Amino acid sequence: MKKSIIITVAIAVTMLVSTTAFAATEIKFAHVGSLEHQYNVGAEAFKKLVEERSNGSIKVTIFPQSQLGNERDAIEGIRMGTINMTTVAAAGALASFVPEMSVIAIPYVLETRQQAYKVLDGPFGKKLNGLIEKKGFKNLAFWEIGFRNFTNSVRPIKSPADMKGLKIRVQESKSWMEMIKKLGAVPTPVSFGELYSALQQKVVDGQENPTASIYSMKFYEVQKYMTLDGHTYEASVVIVNPKWFNSLPEADQRLITKAAIDAGNIQRDTLAKLDTTRLAEMKKAGVNIEENPDRKAFREATKDIAALLEREGIPKELINGFADAAGKAK
Repeated sequence: MKKSIIITVAIAVTMLVSTTAFAATEIKFAHVGSLEHQYNVGAEAFKKLVEERSNGSIKVTIFPQSQLGNERDAIEGIRMGTINMTTVAAAGALASFVPEMSVIAIPYVLETRQQAYKVLDGPFGKKLNGLIEKKGFKNLAFWEIGFRNFTNSVRPIKSPADMKGLKIRVQESKSWMEMIKKLGAVPTPVSFGELYSALQQKVVDGQENPTASIYSMKFYEVQKYMTLDGHTYEASVVIVNPKWFNSLPEADQRLITKAAIDAGNIQRDTLAKLDTTRLAEMKKAGVNIEENPDRKAFREATKDIAALLEREGIPKELINGFADAAGKAK
């Protein structure tokens, strides 16, 4: 009798320990994108990799579509520890907390995806990660948002002259606002989650985002014109709360980091394949797409952005380092 009681207690304790260990780690992953957005493509890939590689001992719960607030809210959540992980625009929302991230928003420096990947995944990206850590965040990987293009509901845009007077939505960043001013338009900050309704209600005439965002967020439904100028390559960061992350077992830290990097590669490949298809679908939906704008004129109009960032306190060494890294990556 005593022996059977001991065995029963031992089994119960073993099951309790096993269950506790199994449910030890749950990751709350928040982002503002739709279920088709680049963020969610990456988040779903990350979830699959983490849960498979950890044999289910690490669970990832995704909160898309601004369920936990806008990008600034998500970053604050990371800082306070109420959110474990988020992905946000590197040179957009994060630049409000880490101003140096604005450097990768200098227009027309990056020209191809492969060039951008080499810059961000190489020594220059590591330098940016160090700056991010100094401000209390840890970046696990750079994911893709894509090359940004203009859309509007007023007229075709082939050169900067066509942008004069248009109200263009921008991210809340000095460099983005100045770029729009240099092009003769009126920069108007609007949160990403509210952008569709702002375009629909004509609060703004247009916006600038990558093809994948314009498609996944349905902006093309309320915008008649699109210009493929590719003024900047927008990356997102996958940031975590360092205190939370460092509290995890080292094996889990390595697994999560590797999964974030691998998910980014999956996301990049997926988006590259989708872009051509999505442009064709937007054309079919009636969007007038300018595929050969006067990029030389756009580049000339925005050539002072680097100098502006320097005046705003971004180190010249960092600005030159970005240009050098881009040049070597061509």
